[in-house]
Amino acid sequence: MREFVVLGTASQVPTRTRNHNGYVLRRDGEGLLFDPGEGTQRQMIQAGVSSSQITRICITHVHGDHCLGLPGVLSRMALDRVAHPIHVHYPASGEDMIRALVAVASPGVDLRLHPHGSAGPIASGLEVRPLLHRLETYGYRVTEPGGRSLLPERLAAAGITGPDVSLLQRDGSLGDVRLEEVSVPRPGQSFAFVMDTAPCAGAEELAEGVDLLVAESTFSDDDGVLAAQYRHLTAGQAGALAATAGAGMLLLTHFSSRYPDVGQLAEQARARSGGIPVVAANDLDRIPFPKRKRWS
Repeated sequence: MREFVVLGTASQVPTRTRNHNGYVLRRDGEGLLFDPGEGTQRQMIQAGVSSSQITRICITHVHGDHCLGLPGVLSRMALDRVAHPIHVHYPASGEDMIRALVAVASPGVDLRLHPHGSAGPIASGLEVRPLLHRLETYGYRVTEPGGRSLLPERLAAAGITGPDVSLLQRDGSLGDVRLEEVSVPRPGQSFAFVMDTAPCAGAEELAEGVDLLVAESTFSDDDGVLAAQYRHLTAGQAGALAATAGAGMLLLTHFSSRYPDVGQLAEQARARSGGIPVVAANDLDRIPFPKRKRWS
């Protein structure tokens, strides 16, 4: 299963219909929880995401709406006796805050803390880039290795069937037949999480060519001065980011409470997205991962 589960979509303060931040990327038996704000534990229950499904927690920065739900989530993991290690990634400058939040959580979780202070890989298939906010902030990118898609007609022509197909995939050749002759390249899927930032190179690098781009859309284009002042993206800037990056899909979130109807934000993003699909997230949405890109 590969899907993105939206737990909360509000920036700074929750509203009657939007909880604080919280997002889960589920892929191949792994669950990455991003920016657990207040109420994340309850939202996980509402969304049908169990604590045992979480393997990593990725925090962009230590503003409260992005991390104050951490103790509750960890306490639930302890209650549920989650046995596997939980890796927590966060900016090194937020060390004191993260350790304070961990300290008030119930003990019993095999917690592995991983502060980072520069751009680059931080785990297998997971990397960060610095963003431009009012304190140290990093966005995340998840990338799987590329592979190859077998072509049934070429396999049949080569007389390769049954268990021999697995042998060919494992060894790269079988007799005189090479894997490249009966398959085509398959790009690995990719995902980017860009939160709380003004336009910057780091956001562009994270978003480059991803299948799914999750980006903050705190302000309307009409409130661009506020966005610049507080170092956030407007909806139009999020759309332009997706267009420049050539993303497969843009999911908008992190909405200011000043916009009870975020439809206008989605329209502003679409106007600058270059035709890339744009969706304004709602709490408890489940977004299927876009289909793999076609080979060329």
